[in-house]
Parts: sequence; C-alpha cells; structure tokens
Amino acid sequence: MLLSIGLILIIGMIFGELFKKLGLPSLIGMLLCGILLGPSVFNFLDTSILNISADIRKIALIIILTRAGLNLSIEDLKKVGRPAFLMCFVPACFEILGMVIAAPIFLGMDLLDSLILGSVIAAVSPAVVVPKMLKLMEERAGTKKGIPQLIMAGASVDDVFVIALFTSFTSLASESTFSWNHLVNVPISIVSGILGGILVGMLIAWIFKKWELNRMMKIIMVLGCSLLMVSLEDKSGLPFASLIGVMSMGTALQRKSEVDATLLSKDYSKMWIAGEIFLFVLVGAEIDLQYALTLGFAPIFLILAVLLFRMAGVFICLLKTNLNMKERLFCMIAYCPKATVQAAIGSVPLAMGLTCGQSVLTVAVLSILITAPLGAFAIDKTYQKLL
Repeated sequence: MLLSIGLILIIGMIFGELFKKLGLPSLIGMLLCGILLGPSVFNFLDTSILNISADIRKIALIIILTRAGLNLSIEDLKKVGRPAFLMCFVPACFEILGMVIAAPIFLGMDLLDSLILGSVIAAVSPAVVVPKMLKLMEERAGTKKGIPQLIMAGASVDDVFVIALFTSFTSLASESTFSWNHLVNVPISIVSGILGGILVGMLIAWIFKKWELNRMMKIIMVLGCSLLMVSLEDKSGLPFASLIGVMSMGTALQRKSEVDATLLSKDYSKMWIAGEIFLFVLVGAEIDLQYALTLGFAPIFLILAVLLFRMAGVFICLLKTNLNMKERLFCMIAYCPKATVQAAIGSVPLAMGLTCGQSVLTVAVLSILITAPLGAFAIDKTYQKLL
C-alpha cells in the first residue's frame, strides 16, 4: 500500500503540474494518471488502496466542503437573496430532468437508472468553482452584485442536495421497491444536516474561545467533528445530510469566530492539495477503458445535451434580478464544471453491484474530462468581459 500511496502522490502531482503548465486544470492530469496507474492500463496500484478509495475520496470531499463553508458569508448571501436559494436546487433538477429524457435515447437506460446517473452528473464542482470564485472575490469582479458569492454558495449546497437525491435513488434501486419515505427523507435530511452543522460549528467556536488551542489542534477538532457527522449518517441510517452539515459547520464557525475561520481556511487549502490528488487519481483508477470505448460518442452527446438543461435552469433562477444578460451568461458558464462529486460518488453504483454501475462511472469520468477544463477555461477567459 505504501508504494501505491507514493505513486499516487508523486506521479499525480507531476501529471497535475504538467497539465497546469498547458493551461488546463490539474485535475485532468490527475485523472489520466489514475487511468494509467489503474487496472485498465499498467495495474501499478495495490488492491488494498483501491478497496479503501471510497473512504479516501469522501475525506477529500469533506475537506473542500469545509473550506467552502469557512469562506461563505451569510451577509453576502442575503444580499443576493432569492436567486441564491433557487441556484441550490433548480439547475440540478433541470439537469436530472434532461438526463431522464436523454439517457434512454443515448444509452438505453430505464427511468431509475437515468435518475441515478442524473443525480451523479447534476452536481457542480466545488473543486473548480470555489477557487475560481474566491479569485474573483479577491479581484472584486462581480462582487457588487454578489455574483461570485451566489455561484459559490449555490455550488456548495447544490452538491449536498444532489448527493441526498443520489442516496435516495440508489437505496430505491438496491431495495427494488418504492417507498415514499425515500422522497420525504430528502428535505428532512437537508434541514437536519443544516441544523446539526450549525450546532456543531457553534460548539467548536465556543471551545476555541474557552481553550487555548494551537492551529493544528483546531484543524484536528474541525476535521474530527466532520468525520463524526459523516459516520453518524453512515452508521445510524437517520435522515441526516452530513455533507451539508459539514459545510454548515464551517459557515457557523465563520460567523462566530471569523479570525479562526480565516486561518482554518488557509490550512484547509493546503490540505486540499493532497486531497485533490488522491480524489482524482483514485477515481481515474476505477474506470474501465474497454467498456468506455464500447459506448462510443453517445456519453459525450448525452453530457452536452444535459448541460443545456442545466444552463436553462440557471437562467430561470436569475429571472427578475438586477443582473444584465452578460452577467447571467457568466453565471450559466460558471455553473457547468463537474469534478468533485462525480469523482466522489461516480463509482458507488458499481460498488453496489447495480446494473448501471459501469455506465454511471464512465459518464461521470467523461463529464469531468469534458466540463472541468472547458468550464475553468471559460471562467478565466470571460469574467473580465462579462462581469
């Protein structure tokens, strides 16, 4: 396992830096590194590291969502108002609807498999969007109308909303029976996750004020609470969206102790460097190249088709706002990149033994390869002209 970890970190970093020098997102290089190191090509990775890759990918997702929560300003979000709330779920619902329509046409999937695939693909990527929006906030591009805050907040909650739907759809597929409880539990889990995260964040802020802890101990405290919340959801089976709890915890901590939140955000940014490598290399290692080639161009056309639905959803969210057409177009572009959630949950249906598993994983990886570089490039090249 140690050899595999060394290969992942060193070669993943090298591939990432090479692609960055080419003007492409480093995560694309990491994905390709995983494909090369994985069973489909050279098979250099030990099975023991592949067996725990799901847990490692979840930790990486926790890191980026915590960072998003620590940087999310509720005051800025209130300024944006209704559009921020709608962006949390409307574009994702539109994209899932597009998948329900298009997946049977392009991949021959049934309704439930299409819903599972849609819930994987519909999440926007914090790994791409959050750093880009933080950069815009530093340059004060679009901040007067709260555009970076709107996109960053919506992207963070959008992920958790989609993951909650994904959990419900996969549970339904594994049990092969319909239960209204799965649908009812979605809003319950989101609300309980928000409230639970706020309580934990307030408790952490209180502890930070009462105890003199160094920065490393504070990181351990926050990360430990995040892992406990995720374990609570996994072990108890209660309707509790732990990932939205993780983000809410960061936001509550930021409101109660802004200085601590700022320092922790910097530390989490450093942690994400390693987390990003593990996340994308390991998901690349899961892909079956032979199966992917049998699908031909159908997944690519499918991804592009459902992106149009997503962009339409964003446009509807921004109706009756003070944003002009250029600013709305930028929001539509910035809300397209896929990466983090697709990497974290794309292989779950395959691990569960669902018949759609390999198709879901293949489309998830292709969505990253297509939308992450195009989205990142489009954001960088358009924000000065459109905002």
